[in-house]
Amino acid sequence: MKQITKSAALIAAASGVVFGLVTPLTASATGAPAPLKWTKCEGDGLDPRQECTTVSVPMDYADPGGPKIDIAVSRIRSENPSARRGALLMIPGGPGGDSLAHPSGKGKLMPRQVRDAYDLVGFAPRGNAPSTSVSCDVESGDLSATSLLPWPAPDGSVTENMAMGRRLGDACARNGGELMKHISTLNNARDIDSIRAALGERRLSAWGVSYGTYVGAAYAELFPRRTDRIVLDSSDNPDPVQAERAWLRAFEVGVEDNFPEFAKWASRPGNPDRVADTPAEVRSRFLALAARLDREPIPWPGANPAELNGNVLRQTMLSSMYDPDDYPLLAKLMRAAESGTLPAAPPRPPESALQNYLAVGAGTICNDVAWPESAAVYEKGVAESRAKYPLTAGMPRNALPCTAWPWEPREAPVRVTDRGPSNVLMIQNERDVATPLSGAIRLREALGRRAVMVTVNSTGHDAYLENGNACGDAAVSRYLVTGKRPGEDLYCE
Repeated sequence: MKQITKSAALIAAASGVVFGLVTPLTASATGAPAPLKWTKCEGDGLDPRQECTTVSVPMDYADPGGPKIDIAVSRIRSENPSARRGALLMIPGGPGGDSLAHPSGKGKLMPRQVRDAYDLVGFAPRGNAPSTSVSCDVESGDLSATSLLPWPAPDGSVTENMAMGRRLGDACARNGGELMKHISTLNNARDIDSIRAALGERRLSAWGVSYGTYVGAAYAELFPRRTDRIVLDSSDNPDPVQAERAWLRAFEVGVEDNFPEFAKWASRPGNPDRVADTPAEVRSRFLALAARLDREPIPWPGANPAELNGNVLRQTMLSSMYDPDDYPLLAKLMRAAESGTLPAAPPRPPESALQNYLAVGAGTICNDVAWPESAAVYEKGVAESRAKYPLTAGMPRNALPCTAWPWEPREAPVRVTDRGPSNVLMIQNERDVATPLSGAIRLREALGRRAVMVTVNSTGHDAYLENGNACGDAAVSRYLVTGKRPGEDLYCE
């Protein structure tokens, strides 16, 4: 579950026959799509060639003749029409992220042969502005990073987390509108097929990252014969019972996989942000400082919450591990807290963006699967997690804001299977805080013969063209251009 560290600043990885509930519907099922009207995209720093449009899709695919919503779509056309293979859809992380700027941003990182082979396509999933958007209009305090991920109280209590779940459920029921009931991974997959049809593509290639791997896997289950070349990058555990609950729990493993890398960096001689002399000392100092801040928070004007407490430090730790380039953020904050003088509060995105991100994220994780409503379930899990994984202080087994969700899931969670074409390439960093290797292995096992996995000896979230290495990047680029995957699972040293 990728947090809004990079996308916008929030805390932060299906077969219709299997479900037997709703027949997959596409734009073609409701008649030929109208021609798309492309215009210049709004926004700064975009490639001038990037253009934007909207695709109309059913709010409820079980009622294709009912209300429609708009999905914002962007693209940069192939740079060499004679070499064009089709469209490559970039499926964003989150839930709550969008990929509208990715044709410009990620596109410039791609080798020329990939840009020649595809129109690069991005989109804002349902509920995400500037698509038809949702907001629950929650209290500002519930938009803090330590509220959005469920850090328990210093003593391990989950009382406030349960109370936040009730506040969020009430706010979404009151302010979220009808669309809130229809935000889900399966509907995101159906929207992708509507985008495919609107683009006039018989088959679609896709590159899903983080939560986008779950959507990509769902698309490959619902519409296997409409997939071309599928890349799943930094994959979530596709647990068909727990879904996003399993992703939250994965943080305790992800942090333990990654903290030693931070500790080695933060104890390196000559590092201007050096925290301690040895990796073991870095860990002990972090734990001691977090415990001290639990007892004695330091006022931090302008921050949300307006203090540096133990959970804010832990959240900074988690956020910094998405990318080793962000290690200095945690080291500087540790050094400042130990001296008692804090830097200026970090900038925050506009509240409207946070409200939208929260609503989409909550809508997805709460509509995808039912969460336990009993505090006792979370109290037990938090206590066990705190004892075994002290760095994350019980957060990964706590209650996300789904404990008092006003709607029941309309469908069973995605069940990924090995039935379908063998056209999936997975790429996974060995040390990934948000989507750890252990979860990606579960997806690899579920896909069976359909997939080949490239495991990269690297640290950080997002592998291809981001925090991976040249070997992994070359394997993905080769597949996208030629269709050739490694003959078997590959380890990139």
